[in-house]
Amino acid sequence: MPINELRSITTFVRTAELGSLRKAATAQSITPQAASQALAQLEQHLGVRLFHRTTRSMALTEEGQRFLEAAQPALLGLQRAMQTAKITKDEISGPLRIVGPHSMFVPIVSPVLEEFCKVYPDVQPDVQLDDRIGNWVEDRADIGFRIGISPHEGVVARRLFTLQSIICASPEYLLRCGAPDSLDALGAHKCCAYRLPNTGRVVPWHVKIGGAVVDHHIAPAFCTNDEELELRTVLSGFALGQLASVTAVSYIRSGRLVPLLTRHVADHASFFLYYGSRAAQPVRSRAFIDLAIERLTDSSDFVLSDKELAMAERQGRKFVRTL
Repeated sequence: MPINELRSITTFVRTAELGSLRKAATAQSITPQAASQALAQLEQHLGVRLFHRTTRSMALTEEGQRFLEAAQPALLGLQRAMQTAKITKDEISGPLRIVGPHSMFVPIVSPVLEEFCKVYPDVQPDVQLDDRIGNWVEDRADIGFRIGISPHEGVVARRLFTLQSIICASPEYLLRCGAPDSLDALGAHKCCAYRLPNTGRVVPWHVKIGGAVVDHHIAPAFCTNDEELELRTVLSGFALGQLASVTAVSYIRSGRLVPLLTRHVADHASFFLYYGSRAAQPVRSRAFIDLAIERLTDSSDFVLSDKELAMAERQGRKFVRTL
C-alpha cells in the first residue's frame, strides 16, 4: 500500500508530542485505526522501529528520537508555510496578474482597474497586454480579458457584453461624399480597413444579412494595423470605416460619427472575462472579478441599442442633407 508520507510523519510527531496514539488521532481528526496504520506504514517504510509500545504507554526508540529531532522542525516549517498561504489567500493585497488585448483594455478595463486600486491600494497589478490568445498557465495570469472564448481547458469564461461592428463616417465625409444606401454602394466610397499585424491580411468587414453574419470584402483606400489610427482616419473625414462599438459609441453619441447601414450591424462577437477555479482564487482576484462583472456586464457605455443606432443614422443623414 502506498504511504502517505505527510500524514504518517504528522501522526508520528503528534504521538511523540502527546504521548498517545489516540490523542494524536483526535488532534488530526482521524480514527485511532487510521493513526495506527499511518505509524505502522512509516516504520515499515523506514525499516526501523520508532516506538517501544506497551498496553499503557509509548516511548521513543533511539531511532525514533533521532527521527523526531529531524522531522519536527521541518513539519513545523511546512505548517507555517501552509498557514501563511491561507492568510495570503484571504488578504486583499499582493500581486494581481491580468492579461488582455491592447485595443480593448484601456477603454474598457482600465477604469475598472483604477477604481479597484483606489479601494484596495495594497494590491499590485501586473498587466500584460497582448492581442494573441496565450497559454493561461504559461502566462501565470490570475484574470484575463479576451474577445471570444478561450481555447484552453480549465478556464472559466464569463461573457461581459456584445461587441458590435458599426460602419461609420464623419459628418464632414458625408457632406463631401454622400452616404451609401446599401452594401453594394460601398464600392463607390473610400473605405478604411484593418490589416492584421501578425499575418498582414486585410480584415473584411463583418455585416449581418438576413440574420447571419458574413464577410464583406472592400477595396481599401486606407489600411493600417493600428486601431487608434483607423479611428482618427474616419474622424478626419478621409474615409468610411467599420469600428467596434467600444471605440465608436462615445463619438456616435456626441455626433462626431454617424452610423451607416445600421440594419447590417454585426454583433457576433463578445468581450469575455476569464479566470481559473473560483474556489482556489485569492480574495484579491475574486474582488476584482466581482467588480469587473458589476461594472461591465451589458454596459450601455459600450453597446448601442437598435433604436439608438437607427435614430443616430436618421439624424446623421438628415443633417447631411440639410447642409
